[in-house]
Formats: sequence, structure tokens, C-alpha cells
Amino acid sequence: MEESLAVELGLWRVDDVPRRIPMTAMPLESKLESLILQDPEILEAKLLLIGSQVPTGYGKFIDILGVDSEGTLHILELKRDRTPREVVAQTLDYASWVEGLGNEEVRSIFESGHPGKIFDEEFASRFDGAPVPDELNSSHNMTIVASDLDPSTQRIVSYLNRSHGVPINAMIFRYFVDEGHEYLARTWLIDEDTTVPAGVGTKGSTRAAWNGQDWYVAFGTDGASRSWTDASTYGFVSAGGADWYSRTLKSLPLGARVFVHVPKKGYVGVGTVAGKAMPADSAELRIQGETTPFRSLSLEGLYAHPDAGEGVDTAEYVVPIEWTDTVPIEDAYWREGMFANQNSACKLRNQFTIDELSRRFGLATRP
Repeated sequence: MEESLAVELGLWRVDDVPRRIPMTAMPLESKLESLILQDPEILEAKLLLIGSQVPTGYGKFIDILGVDSEGTLHILELKRDRTPREVVAQTLDYASWVEGLGNEEVRSIFESGHPGKIFDEEFASRFDGAPVPDELNSSHNMTIVASDLDPSTQRIVSYLNRSHGVPINAMIFRYFVDEGHEYLARTWLIDEDTTVPAGVGTKGSTRAAWNGQDWYVAFGTDGASRSWTDASTYGFVSAGGADWYSRTLKSLPLGARVFVHVPKKGYVGVGTVAGKAMPADSAELRIQGETTPFRSLSLEGLYAHPDAGEGVDTAEYVVPIEWTDTVPIEDAYWREGMFANQNSACKLRNQFTIDELSRRFGLATRP
């Protein structure tokens, strides 16, 4: 049977004629750990490093633990001078511990290794402004990092990955020295795209807890379809044009607290849902104590989608809101790491966002 071994790399210096630079043994394989911590881009996969030498629950330490933009955890273990059986067994053992980490435990590991830093902000900074996904550690990957990998380890890793679907791989670094300059070249043992992350167990909840009260609402103001001035003045939020947009808005329950976000601007208001979603043509709002048809109001927005084309339901839906506080769009509040989503409405689980907005709008925060 054909074995899948790592591709051998070569490096040439090109002057008048090409000259191959000989590969040499890395003086200390532990130097790889230092290099990765200094610049995680060395790993190719873009990661936020959660911690190094992370203590497990049974007296062992994971060399490096990271997370990617999807919330998948990455266990990185250096081979050092261990035998194939030792390094593979240790990596699998660490994965059995990581499998049980819940959302709050992942955050706690980061905070203990990065005092003074906020996980949500660092995540957004690392991943081009993306907020932390609701689920952390919904899956995990294992990577053995080595400056050289013997055939036995390669066979074991390939067997586990390809024959049994275990999400384990190896990244091999080759070390070159040329006239005082040091170079690293890397290669995966197995094509990274074929490695499927493992699911997690049930020890901890991978999804951030929901407080049962707070919702996120996106209020789009592009074009003439709707106006935040209308919404803040008369007390409502709205969405529509297709079933995809209105369906989540209709899920807002009576009494829910909503934080309203204008895409590309920031958060502009907080209030309480005071009625169910109704099509704009039949909706009614309480204005100065009187029930008023929505269409009878002096509105800047159209709240109609004549060019939406055929769909299940292209109407604009309106939800009455009793505002606790609102600000004009030019004063919208935004901080890197806060939650934003394309859904018109969804449960707000991001505690960092809730805490920031509670301070901004003078609300009571969690103890």
C-alpha cells in the first residue's frame, strides 16, 4: 500500500548560478515554540493564540492552544525528542481534555494567559473585525509540530487521519542557514483541506450562555427603504423585502430587550418590544397614548419594496418598541469586538457587547 509521506523541500540561492542551500538540524526544536508565539502566521492557518503551556486537568501542559475565526480550537504539540508513540498519544490525550472545554472555560484560559486583555477585542483585531462566534470549541484540530518527522510518526498520523477521520496532522519545518541568515520552510504532512475538525463532547456548553432577555436587531438604512429618525421618533424597528429578512424579526417576543445596530455605523438604541410584528400597511403604533396607523405617520422612509421581485413575503414588517434610550446615527456606538450580524434579529449572547452597551446607555450591568 502506498504511504503518504511529507513532501521534501529544497532551497536554492540564485546568484550567477543557482546554489542549493543545505538543510541542517535546528539547534533546539523548542525554538519553534518561541517563533510561533512571536508570529503565529508561521503556522499558515490564521489563529489567535489562547495560551502556551496551558495546564490540563491532570498535571500536563499543552504546548500551544489557539482558536480560528470559526471558533475551532487548535492543539499544537511540539514533537521534541519523544518517540512516535509518545507524541501521538500525548496529543490525543490533550484533545480528550480540550473536548470538554466550554465557552466560558476557553475565555478563562485566554484571560489567565493575557492579563489586561479582552478576548473579544483581541479576536476582532486578529480576524479583521469579526466578532467572536456564539460557539467556541464546537470542534477541534490537533497538529504535531516538528523540525523533522520520522516515517513511523508519519504513518501513524496518516492512518489516524485518513482511515479513522481523526483530525490530526503534522506540520514539518525545515531549517536552513546561509551566510549567517536563518530560514524556515514548512509543509503539511496531509493536505490541510482534507482534515475534518472533530466534534466536541458534552462536558461544557460550547455556545455562549443567553440571559433570556437580550436580542440584537439590525436596522438597515441604505437607500430610502427606512429611516432611523422615523424609528427613534415613533418607536419601532422594521425589516422586510423578503422572507429571509422579516422571518427573524417576527421572532422577537413581547417584553424582550433589544439593542439596535445600524450596519457599518454602530449601535443607536435600546428598548423593549411592545407588540408583535405586523406588515407596514396594517401596523399600528402608540403615539402619545393613542393608537395610530403606521401609514398615517409623517415618514422619511418608504417601508415598501416594489422592486423586490417575487418572494414568499416581500412586505416590510414593523415591531413597536418602547425606547429606553436612542442616539442619532452620527453618535452610533461601536467598539472593535462587538457583535454584528446579517440577521434582522437574533438572540444576543455576546456578553462583551451587552456590557459595553449597558455602560453606554446607562443600564444595569451583570454583577
